[in-house]
Amino acid sequence: MSQAKPGDTVRMHYTGSLADGSQFDSSQGRDPLEFQLGTGQIIPGLDNALQGMTEGDTKQVVIEPAEAYGDRDPARIQAVPREQIPEHIPTDPGTQLQMQTPDGQTLPVTVTEANDSEVTLDANHPLAGQQLTFDVQLVEIKEAG
Repeated sequence: MSQAKPGDTVRMHYTGSLADGSQFDSSQGRDPLEFQLGTGQIIPGLDNALQGMTEGDTKQVVIEPAEAYGDRDPARIQAVPREQIPEHIPTDPGTQLQMQTPDGQTLPVTVTEANDSEVTLDANHPLAGQQLTFDVQLVEIKEAG
């Protein structure tokens, strides 16, 4: 039976949870996630863990922040004067917004604090700084070539 290797297209079911046991994502009830191994389409720690698995294999993988979404970067948190945010834009903590960078790129941010004078926006990935646990089942391997 073939083992998954970089360049292969694989399909997997997964459930992702945090260190406290809370689930943040799952493919249950959906089609398996399909992607090409070794091409950066998923986080590095999970990509590496799938290599060498065969169809039908299951495993639990614990991934540290450096191999997932990185550590939280304080430089990616910024307080913006409230008057710079249009009134119709919600600013409740936890609200996900999109900003545009000076070069035209879209940047997702999360409101972390808001008061009468400023709104604090966090551009870190919501899972940055988190240790992630994935329960995975490799459903299918389509070999490269």
